[in-house]
Amino acid sequence: MEIGCGSGYVITSLAIMLRQLGSGTQYLATDINQHAVETTQGTLEAHGVHADVIATDIVSGLEKHLHGLVDVVVVNPPYVPTPEEEIECKGIASSWAGGLNGRQVIDRILPAVHELLSERGWLYMITLEDNDPLDICHLMNEKGYASRVLLKRCTEEESLYVLKFWHEATAGTNSSHAAKSPRSESSWLSQLPFRSLWHKNA
Repeated sequence: MEIGCGSGYVITSLAIMLRQLGSGTQYLATDINQHAVETTQGTLEAHGVHADVIATDIVSGLEKHLHGLVDVVVVNPPYVPTPEEEIECKGIASSWAGGLNGRQVIDRILPAVHELLSERGWLYMITLEDNDPLDICHLMNEKGYASRVLLKRCTEEESLYVLKFWHEATAGTNSSHAAKSPRSESSWLSQLPFRSLWHKNA
């Protein structure tokens, strides 16, 4: 599942990669912007893959149906520190406007994802250094999640992080897997269109 799918390239890339593995995975993407929903549908169709794309605010209206059922959530949230009123703006500004410390949308996404993730679910989230990734990890730890920084990319203007979260109860399983295949996850991530994510706000 992708929250805030925008152009649809991340959910499309995931669907393509997992299709090559012969997976029968179901895909879901959400965005509050109807134009983004339509663009994502076009991106999926152009690449011959399918996902259910829903126009909604984060996961509003889906919580009961998806409670504890989602195995992977990916989020490239609006993380740029902006005046609070920009969050409510219509149009492209809503794709980056994160309010105070860039956290106002992120802090709404975290509890929503907590309700959706399965027992073995993973959350992947991109954050800006200004968002205080350590505090985000601390908040998720209070909800019972382990965390790690998978990637860090720096530009002249910003430092970006890819954070991974999973239930503490399965941390041992995940750590064991990582020890056996230390490059597997970074290799998988490298196939996603991160370049467009890093320059999202350029």
